[in-house]
Amino acid sequence: MPDYLFVDHPDNISQDLTGHAKLGVDTEFMREKTYFAQLCLIQISSPDAIYCVDPLVDADQAEFWKQLLANSWVVHSARQDIEVVYQTASAMPREIFDTQIAAGLLGLPAQMGYAGLVKELFDVDMAKSHTRADWTRRPLPDAFLDYAAEDVEYLLPAADILSEKLDKKDRLDWALQDSKLLLDKALYDISGEQAVDRLKGARNFRGAKRAAAVRLATWREEEAIRRNRPRQWILRDNVLVDIAYKMPANEKQLAEIEGMPPKVASRAGKELVDALGASKGDENGYQPPRPPDEAQKALLKEMQSQVADCARDLDIVAETLASKRELSSVIISGVRDSRVFQGWRQDVIGGQLLKLL
Repeated sequence: MPDYLFVDHPDNISQDLTGHAKLGVDTEFMREKTYFAQLCLIQISSPDAIYCVDPLVDADQAEFWKQLLANSWVVHSARQDIEVVYQTASAMPREIFDTQIAAGLLGLPAQMGYAGLVKELFDVDMAKSHTRADWTRRPLPDAFLDYAAEDVEYLLPAADILSEKLDKKDRLDWALQDSKLLLDKALYDISGEQAVDRLKGARNFRGAKRAAAVRLATWREEEAIRRNRPRQWILRDNVLVDIAYKMPANEKQLAEIEGMPPKVASRAGKELVDALGASKGDENGYQPPRPPDEAQKALLKEMQSQVADCARDLDIVAETLASKRELSSVIISGVRDSRVFQGWRQDVIGGQLLKLL
């Protein structure tokens, strides 16, 4: 296990975070009982030291965050880490280098885990015995901290190795471009109006039923945010969809919906019934997605074939270049803002795919 320093007053190490070209960063968080992830530990590696920083202490942390966010970070599979940091500090690091992305651009599996990467690069087997630990515990057991520190021990040397390999292939800028995409705030900003997109059961609703599903999903999202509870604790997906489908006309009918929590029916019944009433004359204008026709299926097959050929030439996994889901979305929606038509992908495959479209 690596040597590390446990820090219970984050501002105490602020000066230690300055003057480095980059820092390795990982986080431990909990979100089983909350809407927002609760940041419980921040692991930081510099060329000189490893720190396990406690963000749950009742102490000023402004200077710590200022210095940490001013750095360039090395992170593995950064999306969740960036999300919890953004929710906690309302800011993002200046720049990141995602070692999972970098590995994929060198032909390794697109979703390679950190332990797999460490094994690949350093032939070291990492213990993953505390993946489901309760990180809110205080004091944190030494075994938890040992595990957490190991998660940043190899980040900086891994980044050096990957960067050198990428540079030799003229792909270092590709990794930086793809890593930068994870710093788009739109990925993490919460919109109640988009909440219905998570309801697969409402995907084929039309007219008033679709309008009702939109209103109910928006209400649930806002309620979950306000109470900081998982959205399924507020109202389960299947119950919400059932309400939108049956359109109960009063609070009694609402309460009789199978699975409807009595407390929710009592507390918010009138509000929900009013939302359903407002939906009855709302045609919404939404059209359910149509299954692809034969021409679209053939186009998708041809696009996949071209992506596979290009990926083979680049010696990377096709999913790293463009996934089937991305290609299908481009064909069905007609939208051209996909990453397939941006940055380095536009140069190596995007132009060819646009000709097909």
